[in-house]
Amino acid sequence: MKKITQDAGRKALGEFAPEFAHYNDDVLFGENWNNQDIDRKTRCLITVVALMSSGITDSSLKYHLENAKKAGVTKKEIAAAVTHVGFYAGWPKAWAVFRMAKEVWAEEDAETERAAHENAMIFPIGAPNDGFKQYFSGRSYLAPLSKEQVGIFNVTFEPACRNNWHIHHAAKGGGQILICVAGRGWYQEWGKEAVELRAGDVVNIPAGVKHWHGAAKDSWFSHLAVEVPGENASNEWLEPVSAEDYNMLP
Repeated sequence: MKKITQDAGRKALGEFAPEFAHYNDDVLFGENWNNQDIDRKTRCLITVVALMSSGITDSSLKYHLENAKKAGVTKKEIAAAVTHVGFYAGWPKAWAVFRMAKEVWAEEDAETERAAHENAMIFPIGAPNDGFKQYFSGRSYLAPLSKEQVGIFNVTFEPACRNNWHIHHAAKGGGQILICVAGRGWYQEWGKEAVELRAGDVVNIPAGVKHWHGAAKDSWFSHLAVEVPGENASNEWLEPVSAEDYNMLP
């Protein structure tokens, strides 16, 4: 097991309280945390319980919650531990720890939901869509499926993610076809009601039509974006979909 090292004491108090910094970095973490009589996962849980029982719910608790997660403590285990200790240390303290623990384990929830969504379709989610992130509210992913003859891309939206209003321009032909492959989402043309989308739905978007598309608030969503060939084709990105209008959708 990799040895635990710490320098937070010296960084924060090296000049003001060098002896305290030494005890913190070299003894507490350098010796005590590297003791092998208790495995690291158990030691992390004990530390969280001790801080909770003392009513300490500041950044030091978050640090040790993150340590516990890294040591293999699962969301179910930390929930069970905090619930158990809440009966002995106090219910308000349990509430305070849960608020922080939910943030620490939120990424685990997102990864689980992402894996479930990816398993629901035959196409990959792909990489973060960083090249176009300025045109999206929320995080999206892009997986190129075909770049020859006709461009086909699997676009995946995290819950509540949507792209800006935009228009596909072309002197002739052009536009886009959306083929929904997983999850639940929305498509809306300017001046019209939003249309709910689910796997199997197909949307034909002519050139020149202002529109947006993206995920529902409570669901991941993926669609294939098929680029319809056209003359002098281009894409014009416009304003974001307002939070007020989006949040009115179920």
